[in-house]
Amino acid sequence: MRPLTFSRSILALYLLGTMAASAQMPLSVTQGRAAQRAGTKLVDVYYDVSGGTAPYTVSLQGSADGGATWTLPVTTVSGDVGAVTAAGTNRLVTWNVGTDWSGQFSANVKFRVNVTDAAVPDGFALIPAGAFTMGRTSGDADSDAQPVSVTVSAFYIGKYEVTKALWDEVRIWAAANGYTDLSVGGGKASNHPVHRISWFDIVKWCNARSQKDGLTPVYTVSSTVMKTGTSAPAANWSASGYRLPTEAEWEKAARGGVNGRRFPSGSDTISHSQANYYSSTSYTYDVSPTRNYHPTYATGSFPWSSPVGSFAPNGYGLYDMAGNMWEWCWDWYEASTYADGATNPRGSSSGTNRVFRGGSWSGLAIACRAALRYGNTPTDTYNYVGFRLARRSVP
Repeated sequence: MRPLTFSRSILALYLLGTMAASAQMPLSVTQGRAAQRAGTKLVDVYYDVSGGTAPYTVSLQGSADGGATWTLPVTTVSGDVGAVTAAGTNRLVTWNVGTDWSGQFSANVKFRVNVTDAAVPDGFALIPAGAFTMGRTSGDADSDAQPVSVTVSAFYIGKYEVTKALWDEVRIWAAANGYTDLSVGGGKASNHPVHRISWFDIVKWCNARSQKDGLTPVYTVSSTVMKTGTSAPAANWSASGYRLPTEAEWEKAARGGVNGRRFPSGSDTISHSQANYYSSTSYTYDVSPTRNYHPTYATGSFPWSSPVGSFAPNGYGLYDMAGNMWEWCWDWYEASTYADGATNPRGSSSGTNRVFRGGSWSGLAIACRAALRYGNTPTDTYNYVGFRLARRSVP
């Protein structure tokens, strides 16, 4: 296998800064340079960052064709990437070429450092804009989730699944402000995820919380804010309010900035130390030493959910992206709308089932994979399905 070689002159670097709403000095990203470390398959990429509001979210993209496309598999990175807590000079990101692109060569390699200001709403994480590989990986065989390249704009997503306590708080406000049919919902405890709420309950609840917080509601029916009923709503994607993530947004967030791995943890295996799910010997990638329901949470009556945030977060700081509760998404479930090269895909305009993702306390390891797609009737409720919130990136 031919070793990777670079001419230093073609290691060009683009520097992009995206600032969220902030009264601080504008975000500045400068002084980029890149070089292969002598005698190794490591590439060091340097940048300076100042202004904006720290911490920052930093990602690295690569191009093998002079910037025409940005599909170089720059996934095994370390250093000042992901969450960067402070401004500084000579920030360093190191790409492990030997892992991601060993034996490959191009005379037109370029890098792009994306830095996003972190004026992020409380309880949310900022998912940076960009392309990622959506779909099955690691030898899995999902017929409805072939690997495709999808690009999404930057957006905010809740760090936690919505709790019963938050559901109740907003529902009480909603009942006094024209929302007449929101479900009470269920919850094992106030800090457990809410369940027994339909997809329609959720979109109306999102509108109620938006209005409660002084934001523009996302969902309308006949150009009127949706407060009651089960008519399929339209979505105003530029509105500042709360909403469900799209299926593509959910999967990008779940992967935590790591491509090519089965689970949101960034691993190809899963165990009860990482998630609340039903462990069995059916799948070789289920390596939990404890089997069946999670032994810590299988107590009392169903559901055997866990308090939100009981396990380590993924690379974007998100909790319970695998297990605990399935999470409703915006999209109608359709195999035909799952396409390569899409930008901000939002699914079909109609359908029978809405998508939910991520597995649950009662589901097997196969369901906890980031690529697994499932859906059901949006009027139905379950004790193993909840949701988390999303918002557009700049209020």
